[in-house]
Formats: sequence, C-alpha cells, structure tokens
Amino acid sequence: MLRRAALGVAILVVAGAALFWFLTAPEPLDAAQLPAHAADIANGERIFHVGGCSSCHAAPDAKGDEKLKLGGGRELQTDFGLFRVPNISPDLETGIGGWSTLDFVNAVMRGVSPQGAHFYPAFPYASYAKMHVEDVIDLKAFIATLPPVSNRVAGHELSFPFNIRRGVGLWKLLYLSDAPVIDLAADEATLRGRYLAEGPGHCGECHTPRDFMGGLKTAQWLAGAPNPEGRGTIPNITPGPGGLTWSEDEIVDAFKTGFKPDFDTLGSSMGDVQANLAHLPDDDLHAIAAYLKAVPPLASAAPTEESNE
Repeated sequence: MLRRAALGVAILVVAGAALFWFLTAPEPLDAAQLPAHAADIANGERIFHVGGCSSCHAAPDAKGDEKLKLGGGRELQTDFGLFRVPNISPDLETGIGGWSTLDFVNAVMRGVSPQGAHFYPAFPYASYAKMHVEDVIDLKAFIATLPPVSNRVAGHELSFPFNIRRGVGLWKLLYLSDAPVIDLAADEATLRGRYLAEGPGHCGECHTPRDFMGGLKTAQWLAGAPNPEGRGTIPNITPGPGGLTWSEDEIVDAFKTGFKPDFDTLGSSMGDVQANLAHLPDDDLHAIAAYLKAVPPLASAAPTEESNE
C-alpha cells in the first residue's frame, strides 16, 4: 500500500514538473514572423528617446554624448532582489553587437534572450510587447550606430524562488499582452499617444501600482505608485482632482522645458524622462498629452504628498 502511494506521489510530481516546464516555456517569434522592413534610423532615434533607453543603460548622471554610451551596470534594489542593468551597446563581446534583428525583437517584445531564456520583467518588455515590430527594428538600427562600450555586467542577485528564471514564464502568462490597456474610441493623434505612452514610453511601469507578483494593477492605470527605487512615490497622472489637472498645452510645455505650470521643475526620475521627451517632435508630445487627458480619472493609489516628482 505504501509503495503504491509513493508511486502515485512520484507520478504526480513528475506530471506537475512536466506541466510547469510546458507552461513556462519561452515563446519567441521566429524569423518568418518578422516583416520585410528597411530600418529607419531616424525613427529608431525617436523610439530610443521615447523609451528612455539611456536613463537606465547609460552611466548615472551621464550628460550629452555620454548618454549614448549604453554600457549598463546600474544596480536596482527591489523587493525581489538586486537587478543589474545590462550592457546594450553594440560591443561584440560584452554588449549586443552580435545580436541579430530577430534576437533583438524577441528580447524587447517577448522578453526572451538569444539563448532562449526568459529575461526578468525588470526589463519592461511587458510594455514593449505593445510596440510595432517595425519600430523595434528601427531602434536596433539606431543603437547599432552608437559607441560600443566594453563592460561585462555581473548577473542579478535574487533570492528563492525569484532566482528560478523559468518561473518567469508563469508571470508572462498572467501579465504579458500586446493589447492596449485603455480602450479608447479616439482620434488618430490620441491613439498615437496611447501607443507611445503604453508601449515604448512604458509610463505605466512607474505610475501604476503593482500586485504581490510585480504585475501592474491595470484597474488603477496611471493612478500613482510607490517609487520602485524606494524613495517616495510616483504621482497619479490621470486627469482630474488628485491627478494631473494641467491642460494639454501645459503638459506639452512641461515635457519640452521641464517646468511645471507653477514654474517648479520636474524632479528625480521624471527629470530624466523629460530630458528624453524633449527630443520628440511636437506632434508626438501633443499625442501623449491628449492620451493622458483621455484616460479614466482615478483616485490616487499612492500618497501624493510624498511624490518624488
């Protein structure tokens, strides 16, 4: 009897492990799914600035051309452990200079490495999954024009069970989607703003609270959240009381100049975001502002008086 019970338990364990392995398998695109697209480097530069790539991958406090050296190495302390930002410069040995276009698209949109492993969602591919493949191809073409930086970045330091990388596949089943977060019946400009803000701009990654698994609570989209770096809070940027009450023109002016309507400055991490957005054409800035005015107004999900912006 005990032998049969032990055998039954063993079978269940093997079946459970097989099911886990199946459900958590990475799902990369294959080459046949890439469009025939001639890379547009100028558009890639625009996407680079929308995505704020230099804010994470360049050296802290980098200025001017130094912001185009994407050697990584920054450390991000989170509730899940220590993440180290990788080198995404075109260096062949320590960066991504040896990656194919397919490798890059799979990393950005599917969170899958060239070796077929899951990337951790500290890399905001849950937002980038909403991007157009053509824009990602253009982004790679622009990054390839930047200076190669030789810098081998150490791995992450995560505690159990977060150090089981395969488990990220379960996280993706819950949170990875290419569908827009906010369903809008809007004009073309506002829909463009939704694309820029929800996709490459990944605004929700900071301005939306997370659940215990680190997934975004989309029912509180852009309603503010604790600062992921542990200092203060990120403000509510939905329209209306408690949120972003500025006009569309005031939002655009803040993006361009770094000054709020009351002449205070955008601070902390939003200062970096603003410096990136200032590179965009006015049409894109107005599109993002129109989207922010169109999202549903919500009560703040984090105390605004401790905001770091």
